[in-house]
Amino acid sequence: MNKERIGLRTEASATIKLAIPIIIGELAQMALHIIDSAMVGSIDYHQLAAVALVINTINIPLVFGIGMTIAVSQMVSMANGRNDDGQVSHYLFNGFVLCSVMGIVISLALCFGTGILYHLGQDPEVVHHAVPFMKLMSLSMIPMLMFMTLKQFTDGLEYTKTAMVLSLISLPLNVFINWLLVYGNWGAPRLELVGAGWGTLITRTLMFFVLLIVVFRHKIFQPYISVRSSQWKIRRKTMGELLHIGTASSLQLGMEAGAFAVSGIIIGTLGAVAQAAHQIALSLAAFTFMVSMGLAQAGSIRVSNSFGRKDWGLINLIGKSTMITALIYGVLCAIIFASFRFLLPQLFNDNTEVIALAATLLLFAAVFQISDATQAISAGLLRGIKDVKTPTLLIAVAYWVIGIPVGWFFAFQLDLGASGMWLGLITGLTFAAGFLAFRFLKMVKKENRSLVQALD
Repeated sequence: MNKERIGLRTEASATIKLAIPIIIGELAQMALHIIDSAMVGSIDYHQLAAVALVINTINIPLVFGIGMTIAVSQMVSMANGRNDDGQVSHYLFNGFVLCSVMGIVISLALCFGTGILYHLGQDPEVVHHAVPFMKLMSLSMIPMLMFMTLKQFTDGLEYTKTAMVLSLISLPLNVFINWLLVYGNWGAPRLELVGAGWGTLITRTLMFFVLLIVVFRHKIFQPYISVRSSQWKIRRKTMGELLHIGTASSLQLGMEAGAFAVSGIIIGTLGAVAQAAHQIALSLAAFTFMVSMGLAQAGSIRVSNSFGRKDWGLINLIGKSTMITALIYGVLCAIIFASFRFLLPQLFNDNTEVIALAATLLLFAAVFQISDATQAISAGLLRGIKDVKTPTLLIAVAYWVIGIPVGWFFAFQLDLGASGMWLGLITGLTFAAGFLAFRFLKMVKKENRSLVQALD
């Protein structure tokens, strides 16, 4: 027992060490949107509303694209676990082609689809600002997904600090470009919200090219670049493997993002106070969730590496230790949310009704943290052993068959309002967390038993 406990502690430490740069990089990407909002918000609230409108409109296509890049880290990690440098290089090339095409398709669809903004019942002045901003943000998806593909490649090899450093450098760079183009400093044209769009596009493009140069020039990655003449070929089987994991990952992330978007719309029918309180609770939960996502990705990469070697004993240790880490983190977040539920909303708003309701919702968000962390990490671990179809179905049931309908029933039939909607989401997430964790542990136990029987 002591030996297993030491093993769990060792693996948890290794996963956290791998996850920290991923988490910092994810938070840096979130900060780019916050920077845009803050800098244009100081000019005019219509432009701030336009930022929110565009981000909400492009969010699900963006999530789908990001989900596709996740397949690169999974396949690269598996090949790396087998010490197959050629296959690592092959997955890099095919993944880059796939995600680049995906980025171009999504970008063009959104650029030509800006007309939808005129049919969403929004303030005409907000739409006037939003249309050119959406075009620039849509174009910026191409270099962003290219950067994310290379990031997933380096992450899959467990070199997670590379992309983290670039993500951190991008923050002051984005602020500087915005300062020039949003406000028209140093003789630059004053473009306001359009300037913020150009700032994001330029920043993402530079990030991609710098990471591309690092991958091609750094000695760490030379074993995979040096074999490109024989490995950089598009193969249908490889594309199928990437699409198998990538599509499932995209659907999982998309269904979650869609469920929260729908819940926000439903709560919005209850009034502005409910909508504002919900947004506060959700913003705080989304921020803390970045840590869970980082742990999920790190755990998934490490499990994929072990899966490449069919080392089910290590997969078991990594999986259990990551789940325990998730539970501990979820409980800590729950304690913070519950303890500071009246203070945290004041960072967003000073309306007493909004603060009071947000404080109540943060109690639900506290419980939500535990289920959310567990389901995200369990889904990531299952992705690491190439089990994606059933988890995707379970997540669909959790959000769309249980979470949203139960939340609507509690909110309107039992008159619990916004609290009822959160209860529904918690119910769905708890279902997903329990079943996904059980499925992973059951599969690992089955494989270990088969291995023991084979040795006997």
